[in-house]
Amino acid sequence: MNKNLLFVIFFLCGVQSSLCGCAQAQSQTHRARLKQPAQIQGYPCAKGFAWFFVDGRLNRCTVSEETTFGEARIPAGTYIALNPDGAPAFVQLPHNASILGMTCMGGSWLGPGEGAKVGFHPSGKLKECYLAGDQTVQGVPCLNGGIFGDGLGLGAVFHENGKLKSCKLAKEFGGQRKGERFIQAH
Repeated sequence: MNKNLLFVIFFLCGVQSSLCGCAQAQSQTHRARLKQPAQIQGYPCAKGFAWFFVDGRLNRCTVSEETTFGEARIPAGTYIALNPDGAPAFVQLPHNASILGMTCMGGSWLGPGEGAKVGFHPSGKLKECYLAGDQTVQGVPCLNGGIFGDGLGLGAVFHENGKLKSCKLAKEFGGQRKGERFIQAH
């Protein structure tokens, strides 16, 4: 892919992140270097940088081993982010990985902290996953979450009760065409 196109995509993603309040949350944190792996608030943070809210609670780190984050098991090398109250916010996987029976997109040539996000409701339930390849999710044929699939859309989105809320369709389904967003109520 053209490097200029990648720059534009990452720039637009950065603009989108700052518009949704991510930049504000990051400005209220400070960074510390962990000289060795450490358990912080129950998370096995790897050696390297970790971010903390002003009150000292963990905001972000990369985990050093497979661990539980919300209702999901995530692999070592995953970048995790917590809300100020300690509730799960999102993860960025070091590679494509199975989460609750789906393969969610991970990895980035810029590192795990720059890849697709897997979002969580504050309760720890899965909220959003960019699918690594077209997949059937709860009986619905969902389109992959990459640039050439769901694009910069929402990926597969879930209600807090775990039921699929929406995804772009990988093929015709229920009277809708491929590429249209399938939406269902709780």
